[in-house]
Amino acid sequence: MPTRILPAVGDADAVRSITTLLSQLPDAEPVAPVVDSTQLVDTLARLAAESVDELPEVVVVHERIGPVPALELIREVALRFPAVGVILVTSDASPGLFQAAMDYGARGLVALPLHYDELANRVQAVAAWSVGVRRHLGASTDVFTGVGGTVVTVSGAKGGVGATLTAIQLALAAQASGRSTALVDMDLQTGDIASFLDVQFRRSVVDLAAITDISPRVLADAVFRHDTGLALLLAPGEGERGEEVTDRAARQIVGALRSRYEVVVVDCGAQLGGAGAAVVEMADAAVLVTTPDVVAVRGAKRTVRMWDRLQIRKAEETTVVVNRHTRGTEIQPPLIQKITGTAVAATAIPANFKELQGVVDAGRVHELENKSAVKQALWALAGELGLVKVRDGAAHKGGGRGDRGAVSFRRRRELGP
Repeated sequence: MPTRILPAVGDADAVRSITTLLSQLPDAEPVAPVVDSTQLVDTLARLAAESVDELPEVVVVHERIGPVPALELIREVALRFPAVGVILVTSDASPGLFQAAMDYGARGLVALPLHYDELANRVQAVAAWSVGVRRHLGASTDVFTGVGGTVVTVSGAKGGVGATLTAIQLALAAQASGRSTALVDMDLQTGDIASFLDVQFRRSVVDLAAITDISPRVLADAVFRHDTGLALLLAPGEGERGEEVTDRAARQIVGALRSRYEVVVVDCGAQLGGAGAAVVEMADAAVLVTTPDVVAVRGAKRTVRMWDRLQIRKAEETTVVVNRHTRGTEIQPPLIQKITGTAVAATAIPANFKELQGVVDAGRVHELENKSAVKQALWALAGELGLVKVRDGAAHKGGGRGDRGAVSFRRRRELGP
């Protein structure tokens, strides 16, 4: 079977040089080159939507590709299309760049000017690696082969506002509607998802922190499969170990999950660290949970302003969810929207702790009854965020409308270093 090679080269002269040499390689099938980073990602997304088998085995990225820098583009391809092997073509063959390219997900580096033997050997090795990955993916039953799953982060305006419960129920709603869903506890010091779901676990997100090439097998070993079908990646039992998860590690971990699951819900807690900031930045939607009281709303405003100052996310790109809402409270969602400058979800979560107390104390929040007003509101919120797969024109009966237009999702921002 010929090796399909997709060149990503912005310079016209370099295009001719690379395609001519690629066409001379044995069993090689160069495809029409793409001229910039956007065209490359769009082309791979279109092919992946059909089948992972439609993707080229090898992508050759020239150092002068644009507008996204070559290393950033390589990371994007490696995270979103893990079955594609990427080769960087560069005039800088120093050990430092080689290590950086490997860290960003490249499978090889070829120095300019190109030489036939070097290129042929590297393409052959990368193609063999790609075939092996696809063989493994083909044997898996839970691999999502779409253009990349939806990542939603859930943060708290302060501790105790209900961010973890919100994250869990959003994930349950997505999973129940038929979407493969991962739930990640990125509240690294004080995460409680395991307690809420009565889970005893050995592995955590920390086990992936030092791995620069997260293969499907490695990811599967770290994930806990819950009885509900959710894939759980939990915070470490020893909170001090959370410091091992850097911002780069967080991006790689969530990117790997995004390539395998249709929905990835991340509980970021109420304290902003480097890892949480990185995930909020790369998310398709960021939810900020508050309660309708002065302290929490001030916390929400402070969080939104901090995200904006740090260039993590703009206020208008954040969705505030009001938890423990009552009609009689003085602070209503329109006022919160005005104070924070954010979008406020149309769905507010009612104040009804009596419904929750039993399942929370038992660590069985996944067994919350369908008739619960809190559960109905949270699943309606999942529909509003577009996390619920719509069936026959209506969302799953436990949740909401499934209208992606209800909340304006921004395009993914390019991943920063």
